[in-house]
Amino acid sequence: MSVLPPEAASEAEYYLGAREDAMARTIMAEVPVTVSLSTKKKKDQTPQQIIDEFWTKFTTKAPGKATTVIPSNEYAERVARRSAKAIGTTTQASYDEAAAVCKDKVAKIVKECRRVNQKYRDPHFDLELDLKWGDKDTLESLYNRKGKKSEPGFQFHPKSVKRVTDVFDAPKFYIDGPTANDVRQGRDGDCWLLAALCTLSNKPSLIEQVCVARDEQVGVYGFVFHRDGEWTSVIIDDKLFLTKPDFDESVLERVLWEDRDRVDSEEQYRKAYQSGSGALYFAQCEHANETWLPLLEKAYAKAHGDYQAIEGGFTGEGIEDLTGGVTTELYTADILDKEHFWKEELMKVNDQFLFGCSTGMWKPIWGERRGIVELHAYSVMRAVEIDGQRLVLLKNPWGRYEWKGPWSDGSKEWTAEWLKKLDHRFGDDGNFWISYTDLLRKYQAFDRTRLFGDDWKVTQMWTTVSVPWTLDYHDTYFAFSLAKTGPVVIVLSQLDDRYYRGLEGQYRFELNFRLHKKDQEDYVVRSIAPYRHTRSINVELELEAGEYIVLMKINATRDLDILPVEEVIRNYARDRRDKLVAVGMSYDLAHSKGKPVETEEEKQAKKAAEKRKKDKELQELRKRIMETSHDDHYLMTKAYYKEKEKEKAKAKLRKKKAAKKLAAKKAKEAGKSSEPRDETPVPKSEIQVEITEPTAPVETPEASDAGSDPKPDPQVTTPEESEAKKDEQSAPEETETKEDSSSEVKPEAPEVPDPPTAEGEQKAVEEQGTTTENEQKTAEGQKAPDSAPPEKQQEAEGEEEKTEDESSDDESDIQSVSEISDRELEIEWKKYTAAQAAARAAAATPAQPSLPAAQEEEDEFESNPWNAVATVGLRVYYKVTEEDKGKEIVKLRVVRPNLYAPKEEEGEDGKDKEDERDGRKSSMGLDVDDSSKDATLEGNREQRRKSIMSLVSGDA
Repeated sequence: MSVLPPEAASEAEYYLGAREDAMARTIMAEVPVTVSLSTKKKKDQTPQQIIDEFWTKFTTKAPGKATTVIPSNEYAERVARRSAKAIGTTTQASYDEAAAVCKDKVAKIVKECRRVNQKYRDPHFDLELDLKWGDKDTLESLYNRKGKKSEPGFQFHPKSVKRVTDVFDAPKFYIDGPTANDVRQGRDGDCWLLAALCTLSNKPSLIEQVCVARDEQVGVYGFVFHRDGEWTSVIIDDKLFLTKPDFDESVLERVLWEDRDRVDSEEQYRKAYQSGSGALYFAQCEHANETWLPLLEKAYAKAHGDYQAIEGGFTGEGIEDLTGGVTTELYTADILDKEHFWKEELMKVNDQFLFGCSTGMWKPIWGERRGIVELHAYSVMRAVEIDGQRLVLLKNPWGRYEWKGPWSDGSKEWTAEWLKKLDHRFGDDGNFWISYTDLLRKYQAFDRTRLFGDDWKVTQMWTTVSVPWTLDYHDTYFAFSLAKTGPVVIVLSQLDDRYYRGLEGQYRFELNFRLHKKDQEDYVVRSIAPYRHTRSINVELELEAGEYIVLMKINATRDLDILPVEEVIRNYARDRRDKLVAVGMSYDLAHSKGKPVETEEEKQAKKAAEKRKKDKELQELRKRIMETSHDDHYLMTKAYYKEKEKEKAKAKLRKKKAAKKLAAKKAKEAGKSSEPRDETPVPKSEIQVEITEPTAPVETPEASDAGSDPKPDPQVTTPEESEAKKDEQSAPEETETKEDSSSEVKPEAPEVPDPPTAEGEQKAVEEQGTTTENEQKTAEGQKAPDSAPPEKQQEAEGEEEKTEDESSDDESDIQSVSEISDRELEIEWKKYTAAQAAARAAAATPAQPSLPAAQEEEDEFESNPWNAVATVGLRVYYKVTEEDKGKEIVKLRVVRPNLYAPKEEEGEDGKDKEDERDGRKSSMGLDVDDSSKDATLEGNREQRRKSIMSLVSGDA
């Protein structure tokens, strides 16, 4: 949001920006208006697939947020450890501790300065050095808008810097105490802060509690402010910005001033332009020598980083920062009982409550309406009811511009008696009376701040949550126990990003919450979402003792015109180191509060989850290795037996050739014999038979039919035929022998049992190549299968073929693979994890584009996905008696989803088991006034009605 400088109606633009933001909000978190589900529809994709793919790319898969921007920031770690546990303290004790620290700081600085005889100069917020060098670190925030580097509308142009003692002739911190009449706004658009100061001035000692220590001679001042639920101290020197340059450095002013001769022109120039409250560039007191207001404004600017950071805001936020109270945003149109609002709230102003009011909620204009300035904040000073008249005294922090209607200065309603009753005097000083009726008609919003005294304690805790694009109650929630029935104020807040302007990031968050009693679906109370205030929301109520949970619903809005934190750091790391360090330190300390600190139980659960994950992956790895081993072993064994079958066939062929050769040799020897040839038929037992293929039994003469000639068997070779074919077989034999010898290179095979004995005999025959006659007779005597009669040979070959088939197809013959040992598994696990790491590293390395850059289409949501992360805190204020102050009335904790718990399977009732946790968040997601809830109801009409009315706990 932006704000115009005071000369252009001060903070008017800020309220305009707030109004526009409120108008632009929708139920769902905002996304850019240029959203398209797909730049180019892919082929074979359904509309649902396109939408699913879009949402997959839209949200980041690894949500997170930078919690530190300063390298090696050990201070942030300390804050994180301190904030890990919620401890209840009285609201006064928190203030007293910060005030004591502030006083000690001032005392130490005073002692140090007196030792060296020098006034204090603040090295962390040095206005003079900043102005002379032109850095403007004390004036302007880090710029984080896309486009130009700076925004002229926000630039301040003070001309010089002077110490308080050089500006004021007789400076005094207070003159008759701090009052609302002291307040005059300068050139900063912080009317909301000044309106808060005007409001505080009505209650004695409130402003004095902010200014806790000072030494005006040394020039050091100490202040305390309430930030993010606790008090913090700020130390400043007494240097202030002026509107006019020094006499020696001026050009135009000195020329105009010396248009005539003057006595001591320089001194006259100083008195005219650089003396008194009127010479100050920013806020000033009405009295020419009073200094508390400009110094307090400077301290507040330093706390937030610079003067620009405090431009634009809401009065209630300023009152919270100055008092530690809790502000509620009220809208005139929402007030149910205006009588109750008058009697129980407005009439208690300056007692239990402080009030501010503002205009211009809905109209995008600024200006003036019967004296009331639009888009402007006012202070409620008093509320009285006299003689039937209900009147309210308001204060314009500008010190001018007043209401011109009934009961305004000089109106007909005023009489001398009324002037005396109300102790009022006319004058354009910004103070004016208005009737209660006109107040509700002319002002659209009120900031009501509840004040806490010594009888109140507070317990708080912070956490960080990832905010989804869809709007629903978060899985992370707060739970607290209340030991005593009584009034309670519950505040859900987020970090005040005003303290680290420029590093707030692209996301803006709006908070809502619901309070439930444990084990009850019906909520006790629900927060009312404000239109303007986003820093915190709260409810006030009377609570019974018991266990409660606070469900959070956070709405995130993204502004893509704002640079993310990491880009701002890159832009300013070289050029504005000092500024980045100061703002970055504030950023780190704030975010360290919500940094999750693992409990001992969570650490143990994490270790157990990591062990379960590793065990599961090891089992899967073991299974994959064993499956691969079995498959490889099976394939190698099959290949081995296939090779053995080939060897068998070759051996059989060689044996047949050897038998033919032997028969031919015998026939040749028989032909050379000198004895006459015996025509006696050869007995069947002496006939040499060669079987080339399995055949049917050979028919003998006895087995043939009578009177028929026996038919020659083509498979049978006689000695004469063997001799005749000798020459024909010799040549092919040599060729085949060469081929066989060249094919005897066998692949390495696993050790398996040898095939049947016949294979061994065939292998022996193969190695011998040829066999002598005696060896042949020996083989015949051993009745080898190939030399057996045809009937026996056929049976042997059948048995052999059967054995070969079974040995090649029956997996039971394959040797089993031994189980992998734990040591082997660990070695494989190391290789596996190393391969995974290498794959991730390779994926992280940008690959060379396969297409020219102009032709590539990069998905805008995949490159810059939704990643909203908010740091939120819960504060519980509760009233206590003196005897209860030492007791722990409230115990507060953060309940996060157990990410390390094992996933449960379906239970006996068929429903998914849920993690045990406080409350029933799963059944409490939708609000009762959300029509979508009706569709989720189950059962008959009575059961659905009970579920809506929450008359029964649990599922209806």
